[in-house]
Amino acid sequence: MTTPRITSLEQLHSYLEAALQLEHATIPPYLTALYSLHPGSNADARHILRTVAVEEMLHLTLVANVLNAVGGRPDLTKPGFVPRYPTRLPDGEVDFEVDLQAFSPEALTTCLNIERPGEAPGNTPRVRQRTAGQHLLAASPDEPGMQYYSIGEFYQAIDGGLRYLHREYEQEGKQLFAGDPGRQITPEYFYSGGGEAIPVTDLGSALRALNLIAEQGEGLGGGIYDDESELSHYYRFQQIQLRQYYQKDDEPGHPSGPPLEVDFNAVYPVLKNARLADYPEGSELYAAAEEFNAGYADFLAHLTRAYTGEPPALLEGVTRMFRLRDDINRLIRNPLPDRPGVHAAPTFELAQ
Repeated sequence: MTTPRITSLEQLHSYLEAALQLEHATIPPYLTALYSLHPGSNADARHILRTVAVEEMLHLTLVANVLNAVGGRPDLTKPGFVPRYPTRLPDGEVDFEVDLQAFSPEALTTCLNIERPGEAPGNTPRVRQRTAGQHLLAASPDEPGMQYYSIGEFYQAIDGGLRYLHREYEQEGKQLFAGDPGRQITPEYFYSGGGEAIPVTDLGSALRALNLIAEQGEGLGGGIYDDESELSHYYRFQQIQLRQYYQKDDEPGHPSGPPLEVDFNAVYPVLKNARLADYPEGSELYAAAEEFNAGYADFLAHLTRAYTGEPPALLEGVTRMFRLRDDINRLIRNPLPDRPGVHAAPTFELAQ
């Protein structure tokens, strides 16, 4: 039997904390693309982006449940939790970066790269080396230089670690899943059309939670649907790229459903990877960016409370995420005074 990469509880905690950061890091790019769409335009793409953002919240919640079950503590407010964009996930320096940018063919390609199936293509190794000093989110948190090809492979490592530690703990007469059950988010506190929260109390429920994350992202066993018969994120985004909907029994890459309308011109041309320093200090745009960042920090603090003993707080978690829309729109719908043809954008810079 091959020894897994995770062989201690400390390693398991570090991987799950990295998974929390990884799942969250998809939300700012998806929200930026979503709110860059002109009102009344791109209804299909708007629905897909919004649905995927909600399901990323579910993934965040499932990881928090697993971490709580094995005695960890989810903390979405710790320094460095929100990456500085552009960032790298899930791959290495020669593949792609994740940017905060307007809805565009380039943004769509990034969405597909984020959600890509877990198997490395051809003879590409399953893990890759990374450049020293790079911050990569689907990387081993305790093996410098080791990087997974995809988010799916990253979760396979956690799956293997959970199985290994469960056996080791059982042989020693100990309980791996000894976390406070009062911290579990149960279905009455979070439900989306693509799935519901799975309370984690043992190995089986932990593996189901991780499997749901992988299925929703990249599809089940090479297919286009997850175990709930919902189209996975990768193929939802591919529909936009191919401008056609999938329907039952379609093969990957060959949708045969109705056409999907896309208008890349009906988009606010927001500044890519905007920073506070891009706005004149003391200006209305600077103040709006600061206000959004404060609101986003409050959103993450609210989620942390929900995941650390106040599960009912999650009932308004998704509402809080989309309540930030007005603050985003105050930026995205305003041109930059010194950059013709470019609009402002949220910066997601938190005081940490």
